[in-house]
Amino acid sequence: MHNDNRLYFLDWLRILAFFLLVLYHTGMYYVTWDWHVKSPHAGGAIEPLMLLSSPWRMSLLFLVSGVASGFLLRKLTAPAPLRGFVRERSARLLVPLLFGMLVIVPPQPYFEVVEKLRYAGSYGDFMALYLQAYGDFCKDGECLTLPTWNHLWYLPYVWTYTLVLAALAAAAGHGALDRAGRQAGLLLAGWKAIVVPVALLALVRILLKPHFEETHALVDDWFNHATYLPLFLAGAVLSGQPGFWRELERLRFAALGIALACWAALVGYHWQPEALQVWPVAARIVWAACQWCAIVAACGFARRHLSADGPARRYLAQAVFPVYILHQTLIVCFARLLRGAALPPVTEGIVLVVLTVTASFAIFEAVRRTPVLGPLLRPLFGLKREPSRTVQAAGQPAA
Repeated sequence: MHNDNRLYFLDWLRILAFFLLVLYHTGMYYVTWDWHVKSPHAGGAIEPLMLLSSPWRMSLLFLVSGVASGFLLRKLTAPAPLRGFVRERSARLLVPLLFGMLVIVPPQPYFEVVEKLRYAGSYGDFMALYLQAYGDFCKDGECLTLPTWNHLWYLPYVWTYTLVLAALAAAAGHGALDRAGRQAGLLLAGWKAIVVPVALLALVRILLKPHFEETHALVDDWFNHATYLPLFLAGAVLSGQPGFWRELERLRFAALGIALACWAALVGYHWQPEALQVWPVAARIVWAACQWCAIVAACGFARRHLSADGPARRYLAQAVFPVYILHQTLIVCFARLLRGAALPPVTEGIVLVVLTVTASFAIFEAVRRTPVLGPLLRPLFGLKREPSRTVQAAGQPAA
């Protein structure tokens, strides 16, 4: 039986999407694409699998984050609670971001300069430079930006989009979110739930992608903003429209077929470098179709099969944010440690994932269960200070 009011299936999707990041970032160690550290076994073997989630993974997270914000906004009736909403979201997002940049993330650029630039200083020496915003770690004309948020770039983006949503809600007045949701639900009825978003995403990709790099630096990342901000706002607007989510369930098989066909086309396209100059517009349309149709399929199948609540969802909904904060640094550190073991790449990759997930959950458990330091540590990992059974049952996403 579906719970249209709570949309538990989106909680499950958020959990699964964040854990997919563990697999994806582990994969980045083994592919030819640039990353912080690289395996001696790096090659193109798993790049087609990486492309399977590349078009839609982060887009889905921004959509679901918008849904979470939409649920919160619908509880507000006056400007004072709206300010409280902004304060609460700022604490839940910016405190972990600052902690992450100062404590969690630095091992990543440290091992990066050790590997790429043969840096010989100690970690303490590096941290002194890191905190001074040292700018001379350069290679091939590109310099490392310090301090950095690396994989935590999602947090300042969600925070910024939250401010935009709050400003729009304040300007439009009470009930505007539901009015906009009803209009969007009508616009996206039937096959338009696929065609309209694909057309908009393709237009953004065609017009902006050639001119703006994906920087994840917030201030100059115009292509990503043009992609992720509308998805975030769409999630907020459509969070109160159960008919839209039922429509995605109805379209799930068709969307899955389109997404897989587009993925196969993208694999063939990227496998032949000479094609990059031949059909760039067509490739961008195919990417957009894969991007949105995969989201439709994921939402549709999740609504069909993952709409129930339970202890597992409540536990994982708490754990997923700390795991997200920790995972990439753990991958980088464990990858460096495992090099001396000379394991076969497949075995090493499996061990790397197991170690990362195990260590992430161990730290999460330590943070939430430590009686003395727990109240101080919880906010640093996006956890509420005093979770009650009611709050845990609600399972409100932190981001």
